[in-house]
Amino acid sequence: ICHQLLAAEQKTYHNTLLALRGFCSLHAQDHQQALQDFQKVIEHNSPHPNSCIKALCGRGLIRISGGSSYLAALDYVTACQLKLEETIFTIKSYVPWNQRGLLLKVLQEEGQRMLQKKRYPGVKLGSFPGNETVLGRFLTLKFPSRDAPGVFQLACLLVELDTADEVSCILRADARYQMGHAEEAHRLLLLALSRNPHRAPILVRLALLQLKKGFVHDGNQLLQRVIRTGDTSCLLPTMDIFKDEDRKLMQTHCHFQALAILKSQQEDVHIKEAIAYLSFAIIAAGGHAGDCLLSRARCYGRLGQMKTAIFDFNAILKEDPRNVQALSGRGFIFLALRQQKEAVQDLISALKVEAGAVIPAILSLKSEAQGLITGWLLQHGRAVLTQLVATKDLSKGETLRDLLTIAKALIQICKAAQYHIFYTDVLIANERYEEALTHLQGVFGHCPAEDFARARLAVLQLKRRNVAGAAHSFSALAQRDERELEFLLSFIDTKQQQQLTQVAAQEGKVLMKGHQYEKALGYHCLAVVAGRASPRFLRRRATCLQLLGRYQSALGDMDRVIQAHSCHSLRTRVEDLCSKGHLLLALAREEAAVQQYMEALQLDHTMALGSITKCPGTEALTKTFHKIAQHNLEMQRYEEAWKITDCGLKIHKNTELQRLKTRLKREASGCSIH
Repeated sequence: ICHQLLAAEQKTYHNTLLALRGFCSLHAQDHQQALQDFQKVIEHNSPHPNSCIKALCGRGLIRISGGSSYLAALDYVTACQLKLEETIFTIKSYVPWNQRGLLLKVLQEEGQRMLQKKRYPGVKLGSFPGNETVLGRFLTLKFPSRDAPGVFQLACLLVELDTADEVSCILRADARYQMGHAEEAHRLLLLALSRNPHRAPILVRLALLQLKKGFVHDGNQLLQRVIRTGDTSCLLPTMDIFKDEDRKLMQTHCHFQALAILKSQQEDVHIKEAIAYLSFAIIAAGGHAGDCLLSRARCYGRLGQMKTAIFDFNAILKEDPRNVQALSGRGFIFLALRQQKEAVQDLISALKVEAGAVIPAILSLKSEAQGLITGWLLQHGRAVLTQLVATKDLSKGETLRDLLTIAKALIQICKAAQYHIFYTDVLIANERYEEALTHLQGVFGHCPAEDFARARLAVLQLKRRNVAGAAHSFSALAQRDERELEFLLSFIDTKQQQQLTQVAAQEGKVLMKGHQYEKALGYHCLAVVAGRASPRFLRRRATCLQLLGRYQSALGDMDRVIQAHSCHSLRTRVEDLCSKGHLLLALAREEAAVQQYMEALQLDHTMALGSITKCPGTEALTKTFHKIAQHNLEMQRYEEAWKITDCGLKIHKNTELQRLKTRLKREASGCSIH
């Protein structure tokens, strides 16, 4: 029928017929033909309003099916602006029931996006076909100046199509709010709330409007109702609707309310309420409220929700990597989680930015937490400093400055000696010797009684070329902690270490002659460490230890000497083996001692015999050989017993050994003994 009427000579109701034929084609799934007819109506030089509305509605349906939801929404906004009643009539008359649900959903979503400014911030007139026509001005919305009136028209259409739909009612109220009609928006929201008193999206909007009017108590009551619902998923899209000044108002109120709660209440339930208010404030600020994020992170920490707290601290540090409170706060969370590396890293970063803010925060913690922090910082600082000094890489100025920052903080947090000693070490590493000496003497006195402090004094004495004084100061630490001594000697150059070694060795020798073995031991230990474990100094220390009755330690030194025998003379090797044998005898390890003497005799019989004659004596040692040989015979280890007996007879012609040898020949007659 439409084809025939359009083909007739008399061109009456041309636009109406085109619109009707377009819908016929649309229902017949011929979208291309339908779109052509709708475009002709819209682009006509003398448009007919009712026909244009039908064409816009029809084209909107085609655009929805093609995935162009935004352009479809623009078509329906334009239709509503032309004539709302006719648009409602067209949808009810021409759009099938099975398509209206999708249409309403699409228009709701696009209307919300328009108000939230999530679509194009500005659209040029040339973006839409037909803008050169009389209707062109209706086909484009200028954001943000004309989006709200258009969305309001669209929302009115949606409400008329389904008066019970809550989303459409809220959309209409949002549009009126953005148009500056807050009272009408309030009335529309109250109407929607009367149907569902517990809907969080409505309550949040009403709370803002009450705050905007200055009704703080009423607004706060509404926010508490939102908190009780437990539904905060609506907050983010709702805040996108609010104007900037109103978002700021909401942020300020919620932040103030949270701080008031935290100031007066400490129970978990109140902390959770404060977290809810802080979350409102953070969302109102677009996620960039550093002070609110900081407060919320601390609240999560108090509730034991450590990972959530770290998430908030990370959000702050992403925007401001040098935020001291966030760095120290995250460091404390890592402390609670016993994540040492992460905690130390954050706290050091915070100290580098503003130590004056971090130190009081650490001092406010419980003593156990303070001890853990200072211990970790000291451990880290010592490790870094040890590596720097060991590699002689003191050119890393930034690292040394960081260590100085750590050391200064530690002596302010805790007055224990180890922290002052570390601070002195860092000053020495920075070559600030006079300052180090002043601090050391200020804390420990001019003649420190503490060995570790005296050792630092020794380093500073060496810097003043007082080698004898340094050796005396080092000697006490040398006996107590060789690793610590090695660390301190790394501050000294090779020439000074050689001088120190010679002075220590000579002083130890003098004290040995005076039978002051305990004092001599400290100097011999110093000589060993400073002399890089030279066998000569190890032998002297072993002798001193032996005279003090500390045979096991002396044995350790002789083992180290013997391990380096490849470069020593035959006489030296023989004497070392005999010395070790003598120490083993003192420890009642007679079998092991016999083996050492046998090895010495095999190397050189004459030299070994001379050493044995001096100590322990040939007769005494022969008795030990007899005892061990007798034991091997009883265990039927004939060959070993024979070797020991034979070797013992080379030391001294002991009668008992000779009898044992005879017995061995008799009892082992069936064996081949060599």
